[in-house]
Amino acid sequence: MNEQAIHSPLPVQEAEPRLPWLVRARPYLIILPALLLLIGILYPFVLGVYYSFTAFNFKVPGSQYNFVGLRNYVRMFTDEDFLYSTYVTLAYAVITTGVELGLGLIVAMLLNRDSRVSKILTPMLIFPMIIAPVIGTLVWKMMMQPSVGILNPILNTVGLPSLEWAAVPQTALFSVTLVDIWMFTPFAAMMILAGLRSFPNAPFEAARVDGASFWFTFRNLTLPMLTPFIIIIIVFRFMDSLKMFDIIFAMTEGGPGNTLMTYQLTAYRTSIQFQRMSAGLPYAILLYIIIYIVSMYLIKAWGRAQRRAAGY
Repeated sequence: MNEQAIHSPLPVQEAEPRLPWLVRARPYLIILPALLLLIGILYPFVLGVYYSFTAFNFKVPGSQYNFVGLRNYVRMFTDEDFLYSTYVTLAYAVITTGVELGLGLIVAMLLNRDSRVSKILTPMLIFPMIIAPVIGTLVWKMMMQPSVGILNPILNTVGLPSLEWAAVPQTALFSVTLVDIWMFTPFAAMMILAGLRSFPNAPFEAARVDGASFWFTFRNLTLPMLTPFIIIIIVFRFMDSLKMFDIIFAMTEGGPGNTLMTYQLTAYRTSIQFQRMSAGLPYAILLYIIIYIVSMYLIKAWGRAQRRAAGY
């Protein structure tokens, strides 16, 4: 071995330049908003679960430390109004989501044309969505007044009888779902319209050349491609309808009587109006569990539909 090579010093590696602290902290700063949001969501939820196992009452100081186990949950499930509240909550969510999806599909199919009428009407779809739900509900409440509202004269003009609308139990659910459908059908229509306008033209042109009918094309091309968009609509609208509070409260406050006492309104009335926080929280927690289970199922269904639409 060469003697000069043995005694020659090893090359000194240059130290990497030290990055400024702001650059080093950038990954942590990026996740900081998500971490704060997670804490802001988890803390009230965990606190609510904790209070649901106590006898917390606003009128009794220190009652939040009085543990009662599952007594509040047993009381909820054995309440004579629990099954009816479950029925109202699910009926409201199913009716509004189903009707909004159906009407949104029809409206989107009608507007999916390159015409002047379509260009004028499409931007008008967003009008109900830019109105605050409470304000829109109060306007509908005035229009539904049996004596001075404008809806009954319209019904009489076309030969239909007047309705009591939200003033009687027989039509209260119909009245609030009508407001929800008017307010959120544009959301479903805009989502489906976006899906229709994102489809490739080649399969539809081939079907047209082969003489396929409208229903055949809709059933075998349009609907399978729309399935991911439809599931997204169901996820958002069904979750929102399950926890709907503002429309029902602004229209009837859960009445007449207890006709429209959903989980949300029952939790609010028991916890806030009656000041029995621990007795109302199980309704809110049960609603969260239902929404979580349904959402997870629908999200998995959305993934499967997206893979089928992509041909996987």
